[in-house]
Amino acid sequence: MRLLLPILLALLVTPAAAHEGHDHGEAPPPVNVNVAPRAEAVSNLFEAVAVAAAGAVDIHLDRRETNEPVSDASVELEADGQLLLAEAVADGSYRVPFAAGPGSHDLVLTVIAGSDVDVLALTLSVPEPPVAAPASSAAISPASILGDLQKRLEAADPLLLLGVATGFLGGFVAALLIRRRPTAAAALALLLLAPNLGRAEVALAAIPAPAQATARDVAQRLPDGSLFVPKPTQRLLAIRTAVTEAGRHSGTVELAGRVVPDPNASGYVQASLEGRLFPPEGGFPQLGQRVERGQLLATVEPTLGAADAVDIEQQRRALDQDIALARQKLDRLRRLVGAVPEAQVADADLELKGLLERRAGLESGDLASEPLLAPASGVIAAGRAVAGQIATPGSTIFQIADPKALWVEALSFSSEPLAGPATGLPAGGSPVALSLLGIGLAELGQATPVQFRVTGSAPGLRAGQLLTVLAEAESTREGLALPREAVVRAGNGQALVYEHTTAERFEPREVRVAPLDGARVLVLAGIGDGARVVTQGAELLNQIR
Repeated sequence: MRLLLPILLALLVTPAAAHEGHDHGEAPPPVNVNVAPRAEAVSNLFEAVAVAAAGAVDIHLDRRETNEPVSDASVELEADGQLLLAEAVADGSYRVPFAAGPGSHDLVLTVIAGSDVDVLALTLSVPEPPVAAPASSAAISPASILGDLQKRLEAADPLLLLGVATGFLGGFVAALLIRRRPTAAAALALLLLAPNLGRAEVALAAIPAPAQATARDVAQRLPDGSLFVPKPTQRLLAIRTAVTEAGRHSGTVELAGRVVPDPNASGYVQASLEGRLFPPEGGFPQLGQRVERGQLLATVEPTLGAADAVDIEQQRRALDQDIALARQKLDRLRRLVGAVPEAQVADADLELKGLLERRAGLESGDLASEPLLAPASGVIAAGRAVAGQIATPGSTIFQIADPKALWVEALSFSSEPLAGPATGLPAGGSPVALSLLGIGLAELGQATPVQFRVTGSAPGLRAGQLLTVLAEAESTREGLALPREAVVRAGNGQALVYEHTTAERFEPREVRVAPLDGARVLVLAGIGDGARVVTQGAELLNQIR
């Protein structure tokens, strides 16, 4: 009899299996919108949020237009006839020792920040705490249910139990063979144990449900697509806003450009003859090393090729023959002294000396070396000189450039005239201020060459670097100017901005934008004048789910 009890219990607790093509996994948790009781107020200067805490009220104070925390203010709270002074606890946050009980509380905040004084009125509503359900005194433990079940089985007819168990096992095996739920075979066991099911239901109902997680003020995306971002989270993300203002702004022409050295402050070091390179005293200059105009950078020692060697040998032999003839002539004239003029003897002697000097110079093979001097002051931008390297005529040994004198060459495919100021946007770098130098008249294909000068400091900018040039055009357009980081991309690729509608609520607005300059874009449609738009931290807000 004791062997049948585990079998029946195993049939009762057999887990349910999922049908093919179905999943009985847990559903995703709902968005937590049950936040702490709070109230907010806004004026022309400040924006305040009061949050009920344990035995206190936390007040978060920001500038209305910029959402910048106000950390050096004097804050007083008037609540239920009490005038309380707030204590600064964090950047732009204050705590007031006021226990807000259930009900509605009218709060008045007096804020003094420098020369700005303002009074804000809030209404804080605190709901009644939930009443916990009383535990049942008639709770029955699982051990008592199992004991009672064992007594009933021991008191039952053994043959009847054996038949029931055989039927259970047969139904269980049949259910497995036809790939149905194994627990279907336990239906007869439930009928047999019906007297205990009532008590089991009571016991299960008496088991306390797991306590719900305490709601926290966490940033979350609401079902309508807007964002709830508590003030402490805004502090961590450094959210800043600006009020939009419509106006007319100069148009922008986008060009593809490349950084080049200023030709007046740069140069190439090239060899004019073929020879071997030799370093000066101290060695070749290194990349990035500062050099001055006229400084010796390398020396080219001329070398002779096979054809040159043949020519020199032919010249040597010709000179040897001429020298021999000149000696014979001079000797003959000297034997005829008195019969020939002395001037003729002197000319023959002079001719022989000239031939001997030419022969000596050809024999020594010493050709004049070429010094390579720096044509301009600057740094070595390119170069790879090795001692003994063969330099060919016209080959570039070094390139010298001044990092403080750079130009930008761009191609314009637009016929719109340019006004002058421009901005360069290198990939992954900071914007660079440019000034217009000139516009070419000859078209390169379908583009017009344009040259700009880099003005101001441009750390990290180097010759040959590609960048995008935003040149100011003479035409103007109507729109809202916003920083580039204020515009983010939605999941569908649409450009959008986040509008700060209330103290802790942000709503996405789809917009149409056009480039304005290196730091700003022009919003042409999608948002109106006077809206508070997130200008810093928009990309972080866009990641909230």
